[in-house]
Amino acid sequence: MSFIRLALCVVGVYSMFLLWAIAQERLSAPFKSIDGTSSHKFKSALFMGTCQSALSSISALIYILCRRKSTDTLLQSLGLQHVEPVSNGVAISNGKHHRHPEHPPKPSTRYSHKALLLSYLQCSVFITSAAPFGFAALSYMSYPAMVLGKSCKLVPVMIMNVLLYRRKFAPHKYLVVFMVTLGITIFMGFGNDKKGKSRASGNNGQTQTPYANIIGISYLLINLALDGAINSTQDEVFTRHKVTGQQMMFWINLFCTILTSILSILPLPYIPVIHPSTDGQSELWGALTFIQNHPSIIVPLAQFALTGALGQLFIFETLQHFGSLTLVTITLTRKLFTMVLSVVVYNHTLTTGQWLGAAVVFAGISVEAFVKRKDVHAKRVIQEKEKAKIKSL
Repeated sequence: MSFIRLALCVVGVYSMFLLWAIAQERLSAPFKSIDGTSSHKFKSALFMGTCQSALSSISALIYILCRRKSTDTLLQSLGLQHVEPVSNGVAISNGKHHRHPEHPPKPSTRYSHKALLLSYLQCSVFITSAAPFGFAALSYMSYPAMVLGKSCKLVPVMIMNVLLYRRKFAPHKYLVVFMVTLGITIFMGFGNDKKGKSRASGNNGQTQTPYANIIGISYLLINLALDGAINSTQDEVFTRHKVTGQQMMFWINLFCTILTSILSILPLPYIPVIHPSTDGQSELWGALTFIQNHPSIIVPLAQFALTGALGQLFIFETLQHFGSLTLVTITLTRKLFTMVLSVVVYNHTLTTGQWLGAAVVFAGISVEAFVKRKDVHAKRVIQEKEKAKIKSL
């Protein structure tokens, strides 16, 4: 049963996120108008985020309700009420002992609803801010370069954990950071071959300028920095609060949907990357008008939202039953296949130097996976020895 579940998780993560990657890259390219006379790019990143987060929150809620126990209340199922097993006739709920219900102690910060929801909201703000920069970066760099850069989350995650939560890391992680940085440098350094310099147009039909790569890398770095803040905050939530991955998925995506919906409705002024429209209309109205005039966008947009939502379920299912080590291995190989698939589907050309840079990056991340596997094995050996000692007594 465990093997079948793992196989389903692997197939689910691969299939959903490979399809999601194809849809994301397609959405960054121009779409022909309904009369076929012109082509325009879809710039409503907030609308894309709303579609995906709304479906993700609904998917997580359905999953939670289907897996809930008959004795659980709705608040317990959503992770807003924690109940410890009854001990010595005293039930503990949200950190409160109920022997004297008329004078219950103050709830522990560990189970504070307010602190938990604020952490979810913080993640949602970071996600809402990060997504437009990632989408904008595709106008200035190839999708394989973007995937490779997104594979380097370890660097911003480490930096944000140190800056925000004062955490320390093992020495091998600095080796990983060095290898990842070196690989990215090699990949970007070998990207502009002679053939590429002679072309008038670059990625996604965009005319290239000498500063295009700098702009694309800048957007990607901002996206990665915000991703680092997201992951470090999620780690803090799992450390301080007893919640499941699906509960976190529901609340974060619910808050993301609310935030992006509000921003989409407001007639915001021109804001680079975040709200690139200059017509003074709300982004929602602009997105709906674009879809009406460019109906060919409907299929990739629906594919992007649906596969992103279902893919998250497989991600959290893997994390819950098999741990972060298995998840890192799956996502690492998935990103490698995403690069290859993008090259095949959209006819990208990578130089030998770029393949070398990609190999260095994935080798660095593999070092992290190897060390984690070694640590997990050592912990299991220690636990088995302790159990053997207890039995011998």
